[in-house]
Amino acid sequence: MKTETMKIPKLRFQGFTNLWGNDTLNNLSNFSKGKGISKSDIEKDGETECIRYGELYTLYNETIEKVFSKTNVARKELVFSESNDVIIPSSGETKIDIAKASCLLIAGIALGGDLNVIKTNLNGVFLTYYLNSQKKKEIASLAQGNSVVHLYSHQLKGLTINFPEQHEQTKIASFLITVDKKLEALKKKKTLLEQYKKGVMQKIFSQELRFKDENGKDFREWEERKFGELGEIVTGKTPSTSNTDLWNGIIQFVTPTDINENKYQ
Repeated sequence: MKTETMKIPKLRFQGFTNLWGNDTLNNLSNFSKGKGISKSDIEKDGETECIRYGELYTLYNETIEKVFSKTNVARKELVFSESNDVIIPSSGETKIDIAKASCLLIAGIALGGDLNVIKTNLNGVFLTYYLNSQKKKEIASLAQGNSVVHLYSHQLKGLTINFPEQHEQTKIASFLITVDKKLEALKKKKTLLEQYKKGVMQKIFSQELRFKDENGKDFREWEERKFGELGEIVTGKTPSTSNTDLWNGIIQFVTPTDINENKYQ
């Protein structure tokens, strides 16, 4: 494997000093494809764990340690993964969606059709994060089509990859996996807190749950009024786009789009 060298990256773990290598993905990997497994082939109690290309958009991130689908398609009709395989969809709805890599950390998973399978000499997790970060736009630019876009292995083979020695690849991969796991834990905590908040709000506004004042006494009973009695209701006005003081200046304002996009949760 012939490689060239590149400059040392700006951010680096201590103890690593060697220059990074530089080579094409074709020289660093072997390419294959998944096979079969339609949506109708998915069985809740299937015998074989499997991954379909569409699931990469909705169920999986950079690393795959748990598989959610199963099938009863005959094993002789299937293609199976090896640990460290990197998979990228070969078809999808948009170019940017299709530019998504995941690394399988478990072997023996059936890989459905429309999946590019990359068996690489590099650390698969390192390569996956690298592709999703440094090469995402370039991969998207390679995809062809409009209503349905396609990405072929011969297009991926020409990608130039910058990489350190194996030990540093492993260090980078382990660090990024740890960060992702902490993010996932925070997301779960956020979801639980949102569910808790929703439940508490329902109890508060139905008056099932009442707070007490600083002396431990009950607050007085709630009043019931018509909305118009509580204040003045006015209609906002979107400023003209020619008003640079608002659109490009320091004066802040809120648009219906801001509210619809939940910018002010």
